[in-house]
Amino acid sequence: MSAPLLTRTGTGTVAATKQHRPAFFNPDTLPWLPWVMPGTFFKLLNINPINGGFSMMLKVEPDNWAPVHGHLGQVEGWLLEGGFGYGEDRGRTGYYVLESGGIRHEPDTDKDGMVMFAIAHGPLCGYNDDGSIAGIVDARAMYDLAVAGGAADHLTKPLDW
Repeated sequence: MSAPLLTRTGTGTVAATKQHRPAFFNPDTLPWLPWVMPGTFFKLLNINPINGGFSMMLKVEPDNWAPVHGHLGQVEGWLLEGGFGYGEDRGRTGYYVLESGGIRHEPDTDKDGMVMFAIAHGPLCGYNDDGSIAGIVDARAMYDLAVAGGAADHLTKPLDW
């Protein structure tokens, strides 16, 4: 094995970047806001206006069946409480989940519901019964929901919005 690639010598000429906002934020200061599916709630943590993605805390009530929806980008999550799944493919507290971009599914929660940290690497798409698109949930839609709920002061609104 070779030596570490990144080391601190104390003699470098590259300065650390001064951040324009704190790097740390306590999500406990945000209220749980109603989300776009029945029985779901969210805390918006960050938005990505480039790909339409966002990161959030997601809370879903017990025994909840989500309507069929699609992911235009991957979604990654870490289950913090409870569990959910797709039929027999189930995850519980401590599990990591990867939902592939391009899928359509209808997950359901366990008897104790669930809380998950999630990163959507692109928008979500909801469908009407006839297969037409009911709505797109992207970074801007999420930002607007957080603003309406008084829970977006920690976010930097893109200048062109």
